[in-house]
Amino acid sequence: MSAGSPPLRFGVGDGRSAWVGRPTVGPRQAAAWSRHQEILTELRAIRGRAYPRVRALFREKSWLLFEILLPFLSTSAFVFVYRALAAPPEYIGFVVLGGAMTAFWLNVIWMMAAQLHWEKDQGNLELYFAAPIDLMSVLFGMAVGGLVMSGSRAAVVLAVATTVYGVTFDVGSWLLLGLVFGLTLAALYGLGMVLASLFLMWGREAWHLTQLLTEPIYFVSGLNFPVGRLGLLGALAISTIPLAVGLDAMRQLSFRGAPSFGTPPPEVEAAILVAMAVGFLAVARIAIRVLEGLARREGRLTLRWR
Repeated sequence: MSAGSPPLRFGVGDGRSAWVGRPTVGPRQAAAWSRHQEILTELRAIRGRAYPRVRALFREKSWLLFEILLPFLSTSAFVFVYRALAAPPEYIGFVVLGGAMTAFWLNVIWMMAAQLHWEKDQGNLELYFAAPIDLMSVLFGMAVGGLVMSGSRAAVVLAVATTVYGVTFDVGSWLLLGLVFGLTLAALYGLGMVLASLFLMWGREAWHLTQLLTEPIYFVSGLNFPVGRLGLLGALAISTIPLAVGLDAMRQLSFRGAPSFGTPPPEVEAAILVAMAVGFLAVARIAIRVLEGLARREGRLTLRWR
């Protein structure tokens, strides 16, 4: 650095006027890393944030109770209700499939949306902004680890419930079913990345919003009944909530001949999921860039104004 040039600044700022007018650069720009070094660092960040969630499958035994037994009990309650009402057998399959997808929504709303807010309370958020990594890599690592964790829970719930209640699947296209499932998860975790940024900005209200969004989303997504039964509300859910779109498409593909109740065909819903995934990821990218700018330029996210 030549004499008289302003010092480079990166990391978390303190929001004081002494920094006004000085250039803001990131740690990687200051270190002049090559593209290869940046890619390797981002991959390490993804692995580092996915690792705790994968290891938790075996270390935290209490999660087996909360994430497998409790969703299974909720699913069982609706199964008995439908049997008492002499509903068509497809409804039992609808409930079982919805119970399996519950694990993913809980992971998105609790371990994705509120994660950055919890990291701020624990004092780790400053390290994320000061480290030479993209915050999107941190969120992507959380999503990868959450997929492994929630996927194992969902598979157990689906297998046990199918065996106990004798659900028979009639899949029309396994390829399209797998594609819809993957697109649903991409859109769900993209939404989780957007919510993570918003919850971080809203502070303590993130906790209340997390609780607020859990049960209403269950209802409007048609988790335990066909979303088409909700009429206009169901149509709004199909156009805004990835869980509602993906679950309805998977039900249509898993139970051929079952009524669709006016919802779009699976191919159309797959296109909706593509648009949702791309849109949510783009919005999350923009939101993360805004947050990084505030953290490095003004320090608003980690320090209080005095």
